[in-house]
Amino acid sequence: MPLAGFTAALHRWADPQHKDWFAYTMYHRAAQDAVAASLGARYGVAFQPDDILLTNGVFGGLSLLLTLLVNDGDEVIFPTPPWFFYESMTLMAGGTPVKVPLRPPRFDLDVAAIERALTARTVAVIVNSAQNPTGRVYSADTLRALGELLARRSAANGRPIYLLSDEAYSHLVFDGVKFHTPTAFYPHSFLMYTYGKTLLTPGQRLGYVAMPPTMPERQERRKLILAAQMIQGWTFPNALMQYALPDLEKQSIDVVDLQRKRDRLVGALRDMGYELGTPESTFYLLVRSPVPDDCAFCDRLAEHNVLCLPGSVFEAPGYFRVSITASHEMIERALPGFRSAR
Repeated sequence: MPLAGFTAALHRWADPQHKDWFAYTMYHRAAQDAVAASLGARYGVAFQPDDILLTNGVFGGLSLLLTLLVNDGDEVIFPTPPWFFYESMTLMAGGTPVKVPLRPPRFDLDVAAIERALTARTVAVIVNSAQNPTGRVYSADTLRALGELLARRSAANGRPIYLLSDEAYSHLVFDGVKFHTPTAFYPHSFLMYTYGKTLLTPGQRLGYVAMPPTMPERQERRKLILAAQMIQGWTFPNALMQYALPDLEKQSIDVVDLQRKRDRLVGALRDMGYELGTPESTFYLLVRSPVPDDCAFCDRLAEHNVLCLPGSVFEAPGYFRVSITASHEMIERALPGFRSAR
């Protein structure tokens, strides 16, 4: 069930305070202030409220940015295995997807491989940290190296290469791992966030694009993004979600309990002979399939009432993804099925 605090916030703000309470709403100032304060406290970066552009989650934010930045034939680089829609959204914007593999077993960001993939047509690099589906959180040294690379190549190309930072899982970090926003290491960067993961409410579309104070020409970019959101069909979060955002910013799924679930499943699956790493974040375990055909193995798991996602669906053949948002009871019921299918 949804978090009690989430439901209470919607009840609180659903009661209209004036006649225009549910009129068209672009960016509610109290929501922008809350996000800027939260980002400043979390990362020590002085984001300005005017640079917090409220969107329908990362999905809406990424679509918006690709529409604005990509011209026909421009290249967009992203690591693979990726989030499902990076490729299709790049194609929809008229761009050419360029994929850079994350190498097992650690699935770290390969800055050297990104450098080899850069060309004069590269307009953007999408980075997803913490990464779905691997759960890897990229280090400050790795992100610093990426920022330095993009700065050099932008200068050589005579135009900026933009860094699009998908930080959907940035608040769900385990074992005291330090999360660093990639936007702290490179000025031409956009931070994209959604509340759907932290609150377990993916259908209530709420998030933002944030520009760091180092971003050049921020005022012009604000105007372009605002205009694009109107033209695309008023792609702002609805008024009620914006009013509730300062309250929702304080809410979160129980990350300590989520880590307990991770530890239980990682330990049990390893004891059964499965190969998997220990994710530093996200809702998922990425497990190597015992047989080459991951789809067939997921069918076998389903025969034991265990539902997992084949890696072939998200460009990771030979693996499957397990969600740890299930209840403790569901996890315990699933373990015999994992054992029998093996």
